[in-house]
Amino acid sequence: MKLQIKTVAALFVVAMVTLPAQAADKNKDHDKAARVAASQSTAQQADAQYVIGPLDVLGINVWHEGDLSGPLQVRPDGKISLPLLNDVQAAGLTAEQLAADLTEKLKKFLELPRVTVAVNQINSKRIFIVGEVTRSGAMTLTPGMTVLQALAQAGGFSEFADTKKIYVMRTENGQTVKYPVNYKNLIKGHGSQNVTLMSGDTIVVP
Repeated sequence: MKLQIKTVAALFVVAMVTLPAQAADKNKDHDKAARVAASQSTAQQADAQYVIGPLDVLGINVWHEGDLSGPLQVRPDGKISLPLLNDVQAAGLTAEQLAADLTEKLKKFLELPRVTVAVNQINSKRIFIVGEVTRSGAMTLTPGMTVLQALAQAGGFSEFADTKKIYVMRTENGQTVKYPVNYKNLIKGHGSQNVTLMSGDTIVVP
């Protein structure tokens, strides 16, 4: 009888230990799911705020209208061409705003048109990296991109790079302005040198 009591007691203790562990695992899973959802929400908000520019590639989808759907590149003048509508201004609008505009215009030809617009490729907003980096050339400018992030995407420096004399070259009011960047200070957390980039900026790594 004593042996049975001890066995039951042992099983009870194991169960008490296992349940909190399972609860902790569930909490971790819930926290992870919450972080993923928050990350996706932030990304969706960034996409929703993106303003279309010339040369961007858009995915136009008009429900049940294959002839009106498909990828379209925004022309240098900021417009796209669609059957029935001809030229439509796209640059300067968000994807949601353009979808609403197309929906309104198509009401003249279709009953209850349903339009969605996605930005498939961002070509209008670019920066450039030149000099002693692994991968120089043009790079897509993402919202809020900083010098440090751009240098990371460039794959780092060559052995000859002078990381104390990096600078960002930008055109402001018709004049070229240089923003100096010391990489060692940058990675130490000197936020003032981690310049937020703008379309057309050039990062020079001598």
